Amino acid sequence: MKRLRAFVPLLILVALGVAAFASGLLDRFDPVRLAREHAHWRGVIAEHPWLAALAQIGAMAAAVATGLPGAIVLVFAGGMLFGAAVGTVLSTTGTVLGASILFFASRSAFDHGEGTEPELAAKLRAGYRAHPLSYTLFLRLVPLFPFGAVTVALAWLRCPLWLFLGASVFGAAVMNALQSALGAGLVETLAREGTVSLSLLAHPQVLWPALGTALLALAPVALGWLRRPR
Repeated sequence: MKRLRAFVPLLILVALGVAAFASGLLDRFDPVRLAREHAHWRGVIAEHPWLAALAQIGAMAAAVATGLPGAIVLVFAGGMLFGAAVGTVLSTTGTVLGASILFFASRSAFDHGEGTEPELAAKLRAGYRAHPLSYTLFLRLVPLFPFGAVTVALAWLRCPLWLFLGASVFGAAVMNALQSALGAGLVETLAREGTVSLSLLAHPQVLWPALGTALLALAPVALGWLRRPR
C-alpha cells in the first residue's frame, strides 16, 4: 500500500496529460491557425506582455509535467507569437519547471521500492553510474527520445539533481531554440508566400539552429569515444 501511494503523484500527472490530449486542447495551438490569427495575438501580447509571458511558461510547465503528447506545438506557438529568442527563453523556463515537477514525482515513486531489484535493472543503474554525464547528455540531446520519458528514466536511474537540472536546461534550450525558430520562420514564410514550402528549411533562423542541434547531438558520442581506453 505504501508503494502504491508513492506512485499516486506520478499517476495523477500522467492522467492529466492523457485527459488534456483527449480533450483536443492542443488543437487551439495549431500553427496554421495561429498564423492566421497572428496579428490579433500579437496585439494581446503587446497589451499584456507579462501575463502573456507567464501564460507561455505555465502552459509549457503543465505540458511537460503531465507528459502531454504533442506539446511541441506550444514551443512552435511561442516562436510564432514571441519571436525565436524570447520564445526560446519562455519555453525553456517552462520546460525545466515542468520537468522538475515530473522528476520529483517520479523519484518519489521509485525511491520507495522495496526488496532486491531485478538483475537487469541493477546492471542498467550500474552502467549509468559509471558514466552519468555521457548517458545524461545523450538522453537529453537525441531528439528521438521524448522529453518526459527521459525525465522519468533519469529519475529511475537516480540521476543527481544538479546533473538533471544542468542537462535539462541545456537540452531544453537547444531543442526549444530550433523549434521556436521554426515557429518564427513559419510566420514569415506564410506572410511572404501565403503557404508553407521547403524554403522554410533554408531560413537562417531555422538552418543554423538545426545544424547546431545536429552537432550537439553528436557530443555524447564524441565524449564516449574520447573516454574509451586506448
